[in-house]
Amino acid sequence: MRKNIKEALKKKHYAIFGHSAVQICKWTKNSLNEKGGCWKEKFYGIESHRCCQFSPAVMWCENKCLHCWRPIEMNLGIKLKKINEPKEILDKIIEGRRKLLSGFKGNKKTSEKKFEEALKPTLFTLSLSGEPTLYPKLDELIKEIRKRKAISFLVTNGQNPDILKRLEKKNALPTQLTISLNAPNKKLFKIWHNSIRKDAWERFNKSLEIMKKLKRKTRRVIRLTLIKKINEKKDKISNMELEHISQYARLIKKAEPDFIHVKGFKALGFSRKRIENSYKKQPTFKEIKKFAEKLVKELRNYKILDEEKRSCVVLLGKDKRKMKIQENQI
Repeated sequence: MRKNIKEALKKKHYAIFGHSAVQICKWTKNSLNEKGGCWKEKFYGIESHRCCQFSPAVMWCENKCLHCWRPIEMNLGIKLKKINEPKEILDKIIEGRRKLLSGFKGNKKTSEKKFEEALKPTLFTLSLSGEPTLYPKLDELIKEIRKRKAISFLVTNGQNPDILKRLEKKNALPTQLTISLNAPNKKLFKIWHNSIRKDAWERFNKSLEIMKKLKRKTRRVIRLTLIKKINEKKDKISNMELEHISQYARLIKKAEPDFIHVKGFKALGFSRKRIENSYKKQPTFKEIKKFAEKLVKELRNYKILDEEKRSCVVLLGKDKRKMKIQENQI
């Protein structure tokens, strides 16, 4: 990683090791300060203060998504030149995370018990920045997480369907696999993601097809991040018009996920520089809930299972009893 990029990430409180990085999530901080956990805690039963949000390919990605609040302008391509070993990555990421958490030890609002628990993560979320499926030893990394009896959440842009196949073949599927579905059709997909791959749409659809075949082999999630239109003539990036609902439904049916996250875009970080009038394009929770209700009608066999107003997210699924992660699913 180039020195200028490394320094820029450190200023944003990333702890870096080789091509990997970790950062303390807002919800981890809130949980430690007794201000409540994130929506993943509410929906799935994980503990926010024990969640380690990291990336094994922090500045490598095929896409330059408009809504991404990370510094994707500094992307380093799609190939990692020097590879760190999975065990070494996790050891160094946990060490870096401990240093980032050290300030909470003297905080009067943080209980000693909760702080000590936080130092030993039970959930590794591969979604910090970059595309985790670009890390060549992802299967070994997930197995190493499993060996530590921890939960693994893998969030991907769906550009590497062959990697998903390999994870299945190597018995290295994560506890929960999430594919980001931010564009309902090929035209919007190209505008929204700015992928360097010419066959990006085809690759994405292939990943959805593979997700369907992973039924009962891992927990499967489709995530929609929605942005609203504020100008009929100029706005070309809105992905939550009424006409898009049936298009999303067709793509979701292709994957048949266990859960669907319907989330509102938030004008954070670098996304504010890419999207004009970004704050005005943030949907309200009421608008997201309304969209989710219409999507449910189109899908028919899904229903609203839960919601979290603070994070502007609605959870869709088929069976509320299957929301919480069980020990045998790790």
